[in-house]
Amino acid sequence: MGNSNQSKNPWEDPAAAPFIRIDGLRKEFGGFPAVDGVSLDIYKGELFAILGGSGCGKSTLLRMLAGFEAPTAGRVFIDGVEMTQLPPFERPTNMMFQSYAVFPHYSVADNVAYGLKKEGVDKAEVKVRVEEMLELVQLQDFAKRKPRQLSGGQQQRVALARALVKRPKVLLLDEPLAALDKSLRERTQFELMNIQDQLGITFILVTHDQEEAMTLATRIAVMDAGRFVQVGTPTEIYEYPNSRFVADFIGTINLFRCHQRGNDGATVVACEETGVPIQADLPAALELPDAFDVAVRPEKIRLSRQAPEGEGLTVLHGMVEDLAYYGNHSLYRVRTDQGKLVQVSSQNVQRSAELALEWDEQVYLSWPKDCSVVLTQ
Repeated sequence: MGNSNQSKNPWEDPAAAPFIRIDGLRKEFGGFPAVDGVSLDIYKGELFAILGGSGCGKSTLLRMLAGFEAPTAGRVFIDGVEMTQLPPFERPTNMMFQSYAVFPHYSVADNVAYGLKKEGVDKAEVKVRVEEMLELVQLQDFAKRKPRQLSGGQQQRVALARALVKRPKVLLLDEPLAALDKSLRERTQFELMNIQDQLGITFILVTHDQEEAMTLATRIAVMDAGRFVQVGTPTEIYEYPNSRFVADFIGTINLFRCHQRGNDGATVVACEETGVPIQADLPAALELPDAFDVAVRPEKIRLSRQAPEGEGLTVLHGMVEDLAYYGNHSLYRVRTDQGKLVQVSSQNVQRSAELALEWDEQVYLSWPKDCSVVLTQ
């Protein structure tokens, strides 16, 4: 198993030096903070995602890392060197834009070679590096084509090759897959991960797409109103959200409003919305406000026609009000006896032309206590 003192992930190692350090970065427009004093450490070789809704400040932050925007306050370091006042062309970064911005009158090879030629790189070196990059993105057979002769996914790979051919230390990606359809986007996500893994370059991705961030990233910073509200691995962000905002923003969630601990104080939450106590892990040191939420993911809830039995289960009763069949899973909306609408996601593990449950059917909902997430923010 190796040395137990060694951390598998650099961000878990206090002695590890960050490759990129964002220190108190702030950007104001007309006195309004678009980015509000954020600090963050990113490590070499990470594929890091900054995730948030429109207007949260994520693209402004990316532009400050690239040097296209000057910060109102704060500093940026890359590989131990301060970059705050340096222009874009002096930074070891390159940026891939959402629009791709490929030159329509240039061939694929000339598009990829453009930055190298502008820098005066030797022609023979340009040829070698362009060929290597086209092979990496699997466009070696399209070198002489114009962008109009390519699909959207192929144009995206041209833009990626052009950004990578200069061998930046950091690649900044601003919503790079937003223009692709769902099927192509999913396929391109895996291609992007493979390329990043092969090159070992640090990628910073800005996106509003939660699934994209969860699929691609080693870690995610969730951003809201110019600030980071949680930073963690995809699993940490999804399974252990630190606030109602993060729980509601990432995936689908059921929130139950609660007001007090149960009698035993450690595993039970009294909740008027459910009519029965919710089983949850409640550390004694956890200070609960007058009102808080218990969050439960839809896939953690089990539906059954018979009342389940077992230790540590929260059990509710209700009626199927809506259902949707998605092939690999079904989504149920169940109205509990107390009037609360609860969403339940159920995998369709058995092959059948019949639905497991029907509209207006009486059902029991249950989940174990370790699936109840107590949110105090």
